[in-house]
Amino acid sequence: MSKVFRVRNLLALGISLSFTFGSFAYTQTPSRIPGTVKKEASVSTRASGTFEVKVTPQTPGDSGIGRMLIDKQFRGDLKGTSKVEMLAVGTAVEGSAGYVAMEQVNGTLNGRTGTFALQHSGTMTRGTPLLNVTVVPDSGTGELKGLSGKMSIVIADGKHSYEFEYTIDVQ
Repeated sequence: MSKVFRVRNLLALGISLSFTFGSFAYTQTPSRIPGTVKKEASVSTRASGTFEVKVTPQTPGDSGIGRMLIDKQFRGDLKGTSKVEMLAVGTAVEGSAGYVAMEQVNGTLNGRTGTFALQHSGTMTRGTPLLNVTVVPDSGTGELKGLSGKMSIVIADGKHSYEFEYTIDVQ
């Protein structure tokens, strides 16, 4: 099996993993500035929708590490685009591999406009997938400043969708 084929299979499996998260919550957290009594409010919520993916495999090097550039178009509660850079490695054991990716998202999330970064880490152990997609701390800009959260990605019937549980610190 070629390295490029294994990397493409890993991408498809990685994108298809999903996580389940809690429901709407409103919490009060103390200010991070010592000696102040100011409180910050955090509002947790969910976003969901679909996205389209355009994958551009890069020529693999001698390292055995595959590299892909990915463009996404989000629809639903998150409207916008993203650019992804992914590195992946397959192994000699069928169904075992790993990938990491960094994604820069630009769009509107439930009416709030800005950018944020997502960090992906995925593994397959003999066909058993594990994926974690997390907002990079303090990467939110504009009205998405203070964003944190986790995203799950699902592929069903050839279509991509997302579930995003997130919190935005309200100041």
